[in-house]
Parts: sequence; C-alpha cells; structure tokens
Amino acid sequence: MTGGPDGPRSPGEPFGGVRPFSIKTKLGALVVTSVLITTGLSVIAVHTKTELRFITVFSMIATLLITQFVAHSLTAPLGEMNTVARSISDGDYTRRVSERRRDELGDLAQTINVMADELEAQDRQRKELVANVSHELRTPIAGLRAVLENVVDGIAEADPETMRTALKQTERLGRLVETLLDLSRLDNGVVPLRKRRFEVWPYLSGVLKEANMVASARAGMASGSGSHTRTDVHLHLDVSPPELTALADPERIHQVVANLIDNAVKHSPPHGRVTVRARRGPQPESLELEVMDEGPGIPRSEWHRVFERFNRGAVRRPHGPGSDGGTGLGLAIARWAVDLHGGRIGVAESERGCRILITLPGESSASS
Repeated sequence: MTGGPDGPRSPGEPFGGVRPFSIKTKLGALVVTSVLITTGLSVIAVHTKTELRFITVFSMIATLLITQFVAHSLTAPLGEMNTVARSISDGDYTRRVSERRRDELGDLAQTINVMADELEAQDRQRKELVANVSHELRTPIAGLRAVLENVVDGIAEADPETMRTALKQTERLGRLVETLLDLSRLDNGVVPLRKRRFEVWPYLSGVLKEANMVASARAGMASGSGSHTRTDVHLHLDVSPPELTALADPERIHQVVANLIDNAVKHSPPHGRVTVRARRGPQPESLELEVMDEGPGIPRSEWHRVFERFNRGAVRRPHGPGSDGGTGLGLAIARWAVDLHGGRIGVAESERGCRILITLPGESSASS
C-alpha cells in the first residue's frame, strides 16, 4: 500500500490518511448533509411554489437537529474521560474508559487507559518497594542490634568473633544501600556510559578472580559466626576467539557480570560449576555473553519476572546452608545496565540449570 508524504498509511486510514469514522469525516459529512438538505428543500420550493421563508425555517431546524446529534456523539465520551481522569488524579487507578469508538476519541480513550495501567503498575511497585526495603533493612538491623545489646549488657564479650558478626550485618546493610543507590542513579539517568574498546578475555578473567576473592573474604569473616558463604563453586571462563574485543562501558559490564555470577553461585549445587561464555555478536564490536549454572533452573512461567526488583523467583531457597538468597536487586541492576547500552538480557533455553543471555550491540548502541 502506498502512502502520502507523511509515510505509509495504516489499514485504518485508507483515504489519504483520513479514517472513515474519524471526527474530520463526521464533520465533513455534517456539512455535506446540511448543504444537501438546503438544496433539496430549495428545489421543492421552486416546484411547489412554497414561500422561501418556510423553506429557510425547515432547513435551519433540520440542520440544527443533525448538528445536535453529531455534537452529542462527539461530546458524550468527553464526560466519561473527564470522570476517569478525575478519579486517576485522586489516586483511583481502577477506572477505565470504554474503547468502542473508532475515531480520535477512541484513540484518546485507549491512551488514557494505557496511562491508567502504567500509573497503577507504578503505584503497586512503589508500595512493594517500601514493603520490601523495610523487610530487607529490618533483618540486618535486628541482628546488629542484638549483637550490640549483648555486648552492652555483658552477655557477650567484644571479642573478634562477636565483632565479625556485627561487621557482617553492617556489610549487608552497606550492600543493600549501595544497590538501592545504583538503581536510583540508573532510573534517573545520571549514570553516563563511558564506552571504550577492551579485550574480553583479560577483562572477564579479572571479574572472575575478583568474584573468587570476594567469596573467600566473606567466607573467612563468616566462619566464626556459624554462617556459610559459597566457596565450593568453580567459576569457568570460555572466550572465543581469544582475541575477542568489545565496545562497552567496562564498569557497567562489570556490574552486570558480577551480579549474574553472584546469583548463579547462590543457586548452584554443592561443588557445582558456573560458566561465563563470551562470543562475537552479529554486528561490529557487538558482544554476546552467557552466564550458566547447574542449579534447579528457572520455570518458564517466571522468565518474564526474574529481572523485576525484589523478585527472588520460584526457587525460594538457594543451595548451600545459611544462604538467604540476597535482596532480589542484583538481576534488576543487571537489566538496567544492559538497557543503558541498548542491549538485551533474558533467560534462554538450557538443558540444565539457568542460562542468562546478554547481547550488547556495540557500535549501534545508543548512549544515554
């Protein structure tokens, strides 16, 4: 189908970009109908020798009746839209506008309903955010308070083991606050992308080494407190070709890979294996990353929710004793960082465990 100067016409706009049920068409039909009525009455007046003043009166009455009918059909939906808009402004996001019309007012009704859906979703996410943050902060604060109260009351000594327990709770608070700040910066668009070309193998090798060092350090600090940090999971790196390069923001990609590794390790079986695989993408300087584990995997029904904030998935308890599963923010941060690059992240098919696939577009990505 050919189009006009503004581009191709959609199936609903077959006549020069004007839809058959649009307001413009209805107003045009009103004018044509009024002219036809006046002309017809004038012809009748000539043939029947009726006085012109009677014809004029009849013509005006008929035109006003038709105009009233068309005006009512155009203004009636506006009252409903006004009522729904007032309800939305008062915080009631459950009201919707009927979308039976096929003109511009129908489009406006659809837009209002979409806006109401988005506002309702944002309001629900805001309430969930407050509830989840309150829950996540309560646990480490309660643990830290209990340790300090025992020391103050003389029940426990301020020995290195007790202080390690307090430090562990403090670090958990710090990690939670840091992830919340990261999300806030990403949401507000204040995290700029600083892209550069880098070699993928040494870069990812450094990320994996850092992950091993952090896990070992956490395990050493937690050994005296009865908790457990996973150090039995083997991290494996697979980059092909070895000289593979990528164009991206290394700091943001580090954030993505580190969060995915942390999540994969938590859900790996004892002495399991987490693989980070890198391949060249279909476009210049593009990159495909995969993080795979050998855990129970993610049900397909949960694939669309795993990157939501504070979502911990259907697997309620990760492998490994004493593991709490984290805050549910790591995958959300990974998605935001990938989105900054204009890339894609999602759960992919896997014969075993969970497989997260990331595609970074390289030169074609749009920086924020």
